[in-house]
Amino acid sequence: MYPRPFWIQRVEQAWQEAPITWLCGVRRSGKTTLANDLGADRILYVNCDLPAVEDAVRDPQVFYRSVDKPVVVFDEIHQLRDPARLLKIGADVFPKLRILATGSSTLAASRKFRDTLAGRKRLVHLVPVLFDELPDFGGAPLERRLLHGGLPPALLADAKKAAFYREWLDSFFARDIQRLFGFRDVNRFSAFFEYVLRQSGGQFEMVKAATAVGITRPTVESHLRALEITHAVTVVRPFHGGGQHEIVKMPKVYAFDTGFVSWARGWEPLRPDDHGPLWEHLVLEHLQARFPDQPIRHWRDKSGNEVDFILTRGRDEVDAVECKWNASAFDGAALQVLRSYYPKGRNYLLTPSASPAYTVRDGKLEIRVCAPSRLHHQLAASHNAVPKAIR
Repeated sequence: MYPRPFWIQRVEQAWQEAPITWLCGVRRSGKTTLANDLGADRILYVNCDLPAVEDAVRDPQVFYRSVDKPVVVFDEIHQLRDPARLLKIGADVFPKLRILATGSSTLAASRKFRDTLAGRKRLVHLVPVLFDELPDFGGAPLERRLLHGGLPPALLADAKKAAFYREWLDSFFARDIQRLFGFRDVNRFSAFFEYVLRQSGGQFEMVKAATAVGITRPTVESHLRALEITHAVTVVRPFHGGGQHEIVKMPKVYAFDTGFVSWARGWEPLRPDDHGPLWEHLVLEHLQARFPDQPIRHWRDKSGNEVDFILTRGRDEVDAVECKWNASAFDGAALQVLRSYYPKGRNYLLTPSASPAYTVRDGKLEIRVCAPSRLHHQLAASHNAVPKAIR
């Protein structure tokens, strides 16, 4: 058992705002373990994969009256026939009770939920093990996190086993994709997903993907949407302010975990050039975890200048986040171009070795260099300060 105090705190904070917390995340990311870490003396754990559970919760009021713990955990609740009714009655009739419901997908994945839980729930998206969680996982080295990925069983394994990743893909299709979306052709879906894994972190072109996999564009769109809903990919859309030279439509698509990216690309062992792309994935996961309500964008112009991630702060004010495995290799030319469009905002360079954080200057730009574990402190401090325009 490896503690994940950051996520426990996120769940507890969500309960302060609403009686239901929806804990989502991909299969094997640790949702069940996290639920049980809330404390055996506090929770009643209900495994909704078991057929008998359907009968046990058929009359929700009778079920809730029998609960003698302050917290009920419904693991894989989407397996039930009417989960929304069960959760709604729990929230409305038993307001002192706290409910944790888990599933691999967002609520949008199933019409079983619709809008019946509006105002009663908060979402917590559990991502694979973060950069700053590695000390809690036996001090697992960063190199292993990049190669094996952040799903706990893979991260803690002594060697990377291809069978784990293949078995996960098969289970993901059978238990999530097929059940939730009704897709029947496992070979076509798997071919598309593996294509996405190989292209992960790059600009995603619908027509190019359809041609490469041999499927239609509507099928690409439906498969990509299913992957996004189930958190298997993150679609990072372009930031633009109407500039004539900015890319405004083409998103970047990132797979959920570095282990699957390196597996699909055959990157074992990792070479020096492999670290940068995988590090960018790890930074994105950190941004998703630490800033869950903040839209994450990327920026690119038609000349090929690109900034990895953009966090908007207000009208015409953006924070720029660049990722580099080796800070000394950073080239600020693209950042200079971005700031010619949007002069207001902070600039950050995230690298694994920048501890403590420090500031550098690149021309007229001031850039804060830090590790991901320090970024939220830096952003909190800057957002509380008077914004400084860079001229």
